Amino acid sequence: MNTILRKSILGIAGLTVAGGLAAGPLNHQDATPTVRDAAVAVQADKPDTATLIPHGVQGAQSRIDLNDEQVANAQAIIAATKKAGMDERAAVVSIATSLQESKLENLGHLGDRNDHDSQGLFQQRPSSGWGTVEQITDPEYATLAFLKGLKQVDGWQDMPLTRAAQTVQVSAYPDHYAQWEQQAADIVAEHWTS
Repeated sequence: MNTILRKSILGIAGLTVAGGLAAGPLNHQDATPTVRDAAVAVQADKPDTATLIPHGVQGAQSRIDLNDEQVANAQAIIAATKKAGMDERAAVVSIATSLQESKLENLGHLGDRNDHDSQGLFQQRPSSGWGTVEQITDPEYATLAFLKGLKQVDGWQDMPLTRAAQTVQVSAYPDHYAQWEQQAADIVAEHWTS
C-alpha cells in the first residue's frame, strides 16, 4: 500500500502517521480525559446554588470556622440525609438547624446552661419524645429524627429555611436559623459528593 493512501485511510480513522506507524487519535482530548475534564465533571456533580438556596438567604449571615469534629458531624448529617432518601436542600436545612442549635457540636447535658434536657446536634429533648439521650446524641439518629419531622411539614421544600426548621424545632428564637443558610449551603456543596 502506498504511503499517501495509507495516510488517507489512517486520517479517516482518526489516526496520525509518524514514520509509517499509527500514532493514535488526532484529537487527544476526545480520547483521554484531562485533569481539566475531571475537575469539570466533579463540579458538575456538586449541587448548584439554586438547588441549595432556592429562596435566597434571608437577613445577615453568620459563619464560624469548623474544626474536624464539626466537619465530621456535618458529613454525618449529609450521610443520614442521603440514607433518608432526601435531597441536598434537606441537608442544608438540617445543617443550618444544627449550626444554630449546637454549632455542629454533639452536646451532652449542659446543666443550667442548656434548655431543659436538650442535647445533641439538634438540641433535641428526650422529654419531648425525640428519643433517649443515647439516641439523640448519635448524629445519624438525631438527623433521621429531625428529617422525619421535616418530612411531615407539608411544603417544606417551598418554605424559607427558617420557617421549615422552626416548624420542626419549635424554637423560642424562630428567626435565628436563617443566619446559617449560606454556610450550610457551602458545607453541603463541598461534601455532598464526597
